[in-house]
Amino acid sequence: MRVAKGKLKLLYLLDILRKHTDEEHPLSSRELCTLLGQRGIEAERKSVYRDIAVLNECGLEIGSTRFPKPGYFLLKRDFELPEVRLLIDAVLAAPFITRKKTDGLVEKLKSLASLPQSQGLEPQIFADQRVKFDNEEIYYSIDAVHTAISAGKKVRFRYYHRVIRGCRAEWNEGREFTVSPYALLWANDKYYVAGNYEKYDTVGNYRIDRMKHVSVTDLPMRPFSEVSDYTERFDAADYLKKSFYMYRGEPQEIELCCTNDMLEAVLDKFGADVDFVYQDEDQFTFRAPVYASDGLVEWILQYGGRVRVLRPDSLYEKTAEKIRALCSAYRIRQG
Repeated sequence: MRVAKGKLKLLYLLDILRKHTDEEHPLSSRELCTLLGQRGIEAERKSVYRDIAVLNECGLEIGSTRFPKPGYFLLKRDFELPEVRLLIDAVLAAPFITRKKTDGLVEKLKSLASLPQSQGLEPQIFADQRVKFDNEEIYYSIDAVHTAISAGKKVRFRYYHRVIRGCRAEWNEGREFTVSPYALLWANDKYYVAGNYEKYDTVGNYRIDRMKHVSVTDLPMRPFSEVSDYTERFDAADYLKKSFYMYRGEPQEIELCCTNDMLEAVLDKFGADVDFVYQDEDQFTFRAPVYASDGLVEWILQYGGRVRVLRPDSLYEKTAEKIRALCSAYRIRQG
């Protein structure tokens, strides 16, 4: 059915205001009439005034100004320009989003701003050269995992790692997994599925960019209460706080002694509700429940002597063993 052009006038006017105007780039009623004419809509200035009043009555907030020139502009958008920049930066920074999908998402995000504003974003966007992964299935994988979590079903997928063949790193043949997915997690600039592999009584982490051919099965998801401390819901925020570099580990309470300049790093990792035990002018001690793993040891070692393990003994010994191995490796290199 063909729609009369007169009935499309308000929609075209709103689209013009969204695309072409902002507070620094208003359009006069005459310019609005010209742009409507380019879409086959004849309009007079007085009718444009009435249409803008209708849009304002609908809550769209069309503003007017005399500087830098007289005209009208869309005052309120779903996303402000700083918010659009923030979302674009997040997409650019996510290595699991391929270059092709990054370009598509950035174009969609730019459309949330006016054309003049989006043109101002161009130099920032196209100077970006960050590393991107190449798994084009990632959108479908995320969708399948979300669907499975909502439906309480397991997912099946092939999981790949890279191996060195000749002088190049290539994907291996992959291995099939059937997993009960509990949450999608963004950590360390990567996207993970936290879930239970049917052969073990633990929660494991699987990188989305390494997953292919993801499908939702008819198998019921294993309750997370059987493999974790969570009962009412899988607390993704708590799980991330207790995990280090997404390694699996056993739940333990640790006690660390840190130099005072480590406070921000500790709060960033463990949260503001850390249980502080002792503090003086040089150092502080705190306790926290975590998943003790190789990832925790790596986190500790990155700060050198600024962090010391007090307990448990098992973590102390594992950290000391890593330090001895590191010293041994460098003695061999120097010799």
